Amino acid sequence: MTTRTLAVVTAGLSQPSSTRLLADRLTEATEGALAGRGITPYVEVVDLRDHAHALVDNLLTGFPSPELGSAIETVQRADGLIAVTPIFSASYSGLFKMFFDVIGNDALDGMPVLLGATAGTARHSLALEHAMRPLFAYLRAVVVPTAVFAAAEDWGNGDGTAGGALADRIDRAAGQLATLVAARKSEAPADPFDVPTPFEQLLSGA
Repeated sequence: MTTRTLAVVTAGLSQPSSTRLLADRLTEATEGALAGRGITPYVEVVDLRDHAHALVDNLLTGFPSPELGSAIETVQRADGLIAVTPIFSASYSGLFKMFFDVIGNDALDGMPVLLGATAGTARHSLALEHAMRPLFAYLRAVVVPTAVFAAAEDWGNGDGTAGGALADRIDRAAGQLATLVAARKSEAPADPFDVPTPFEQLLSGA
């Protein structure tokens, strides 16, 4: 089976957090959708809460810590990205924005991305369209048509189970991401020793 790497960036501040819960549900659905397309998913999660101080230091100094550098590399080399943030003051969180400020303008060029967000009420749902989608358009990512917003009331009985409408949105968005990831060619760095120049050709100077 073909393997694809899926990076998951979650910007929840509390533990546990509804933001991480939504990220996990989106990841599970995307893994299933990829498996249904004959693809083995390899998932790497970047929890921005663990890198909060390093992100501030990176903005001040211009250099990431080894752990933050590894997180950035995880996203850069992925075949697809799930990015989920809590909504504060009608937009993504500062922690979320800091990560994509330091990751570089070319890191997500052409990458399939699924956007998700959480908030206390559905009044914040449009932040996905007026704040998050323009950010990823600027980064030249390929954002799937369905973005997933989850308010407190979307979580069914409070046991972490997505309610019917939310579950449908998760499955639809996951299928769209899986389709784009499946079509994406993994480009491994070229190995100069794969096709060595014949010794005779080197001697002839050709």
